[in-house]
Amino acid sequence: MMMAASIPREPALTIDRDFLEDLRKRFGSAAGGEMEDPHFRAVAASVFKDGDSRKWPFADPATFLDARFIENGLRPEVLEALDVALIGVPMDLGVTNRAGARLGPRAVRAVERVGPYEHVLRVAPMGGLKVADVGDVPMRSRFGLAECHADIEACYRMIAATGVIPLSVGGDHSISGAILKGLAASQPVGMIHIDAHCDTAGPYEGSKFHHGAPFREAVLAGVLDPKRTIQIGIRGGGEYLWEFSFAAGMTVIHAEEVAEMGLKAVIAKALEVVGAGPTYLSFDVDSLDPAFAPGTGTPEVGGLQPREVLTLLRGFKGINLIGGDVVEIAPQYDNTTNTAQIAAQVLFELLCLAMFSPAVRTNVT
Repeated sequence: MMMAASIPREPALTIDRDFLEDLRKRFGSAAGGEMEDPHFRAVAASVFKDGDSRKWPFADPATFLDARFIENGLRPEVLEALDVALIGVPMDLGVTNRAGARLGPRAVRAVERVGPYEHVLRVAPMGGLKVADVGDVPMRSRFGLAECHADIEACYRMIAATGVIPLSVGGDHSISGAILKGLAASQPVGMIHIDAHCDTAGPYEGSKFHHGAPFREAVLAGVLDPKRTIQIGIRGGGEYLWEFSFAAGMTVIHAEEVAEMGLKAVIAKALEVVGAGPTYLSFDVDSLDPAFAPGTGTPEVGGLQPREVLTLLRGFKGINLIGGDVVEIAPQYDNTTNTAQIAAQVLFELLCLAMFSPAVRTNVT
């Protein structure tokens, strides 16, 4: 009869009792909002109330990034009191493929929890900036694309005069051309554009306002400086449509080149292109691979990953950001809500970048 081999017993595991007692003294009775580190203590003070109480992310009406909502907020006297205005532009009359981006602002508002802290940039923007969701751009007709563009341009011309930094959620990408015409009426701006498509095509079927053409229109209107414009993540079967980008002197980095160059090199190139001048940042969710963001009107396989996008955005810290947008969220094509979640995170990153922008009113450094 074979005897079972004896299994050597592991020595009993113990915890250093003095170390444990020290942890108990330091943290045993501390509330959730009480921190030792001065930086984290300041962040917690802006988030927690009464020691350990925070606003419930799933309660109250939904707003962008859970910011306070100001009814009829698109008025000069309201905007002049803010550093950053979060604005919805629910219009998708310019789409050439799948419609639905008009529902993007509502979907992004419905994302319950983003922030309040950005762990790489080490900022809590809601505590450092005066921010509000000021509602949606009013438009006269849900049927007229040109009329909608005129209304958007007029609204952002008013916004520009107040000095607030507008961060907008679309809506299809055609809104960006109208936004730029309003924001940059007094001087042209540069742009960081993250997208699968250059969006510099010519008129389609008699319309120059579609979502494949906003940046050609902005350059020709004299509000976008093509030499200070970089387009990142470009790919797909529409390459032949983007001749204008190259002819105008825009810097184009294809999705494949992002991988070849590496993110640090792409960031360095973007900072070189836009320089210290006023800069707009436009983010189309179809820049992401549809495996991560299927809820969009013109998906293109072979795109960026969310971590790559976040690294890029964080690398743009210090640009002279005068405005930005997140566009082409069509939530009905994504029952996971991942697309809206990513869009909300990008909006949050733009808000964080605003903290470091020379254009921001409040001194937060």
